[in-house]
Amino acid sequence: MRANLHRRDLLATAPAAGLALLGLGGAVRAQTAEPAKPAPAAWPNFPHQDPALVRGLVGAAHRDEARVRDLIDAHPALVNAAWDWGFGDWETPLGAAAHTGRRNIAELLISRGARVDLFAAAMLGWTDTVKAATAASPGVQRALGPHGLTLLHHARAGEAAAEGVVAHLEALGNADTRPSSMPLAESARAQYEGTFAYGAAPGERFTVRSAKQGMEFVHGEKGPIRLTMVTDGEFTPAGAPAVRFRFSVRDGTAQRAVITDHDLIVTGVRAG
Repeated sequence: MRANLHRRDLLATAPAAGLALLGLGGAVRAQTAEPAKPAPAAWPNFPHQDPALVRGLVGAAHRDEARVRDLIDAHPALVNAAWDWGFGDWETPLGAAAHTGRRNIAELLISRGARVDLFAAAMLGWTDTVKAATAASPGVQRALGPHGLTLLHHARAGEAAAEGVVAHLEALGNADTRPSSMPLAESARAQYEGTFAYGAAPGERFTVRSAKQGMEFVHGEKGPIRLTMVTDGEFTPAGAPAVRFRFSVRDGTAQRAVITDHDLIVTGVRAG
């Protein structure tokens, strides 16, 4: 009986490795040897969190509870993400909700595992927590939150529920001290305006322009970042007081803008 097996019976019963004996190995290889193509990275900077989602969540946490809920439902790990608005002005979703007084958003984030910091505690009116922190670490009330906003600013954002925190911080003092600044007359702003190139590529340039509150820094699609004058010809960006913009002015126009963060970051030369 074995001698009378039909060819189709062999195809049904023979292991793949043995099909080469029947002259069919090439057909099998054509079906099985094709290597799988690697999947592309899911997002820029993979495996770090998708920067577009991080920025979207932090932005939404300033005002939009429904959007925050949708994002953390879909991406729970984002609840403790942080976005750098520029030069080290880091902000978490909870930080955004805290300085804008969005108690509902803050409580939602905390319920999903957000790490509570002193600024959120101040806005939420956790008086005992704030008192314990300022007693354990004298001077901690001088720390600045996102965008350089003070601890007392956060407490005031909590309105009636945070009145106890406000009273404690006002009595303590030094909880509303902002980085030093100088007024900048509107007539003096024009000398700092312009586009500055720091490399040969089209994207290697930034713009300094007038704004309602003084001057702004813009880089490509990012920004604007508010600049505060700390001394004549020297500015600092919001939320990053250690960073300095120093302008070299000649004939009433800035020819060069040097940006430093202890060390040199870039030197921009007026373009055009």
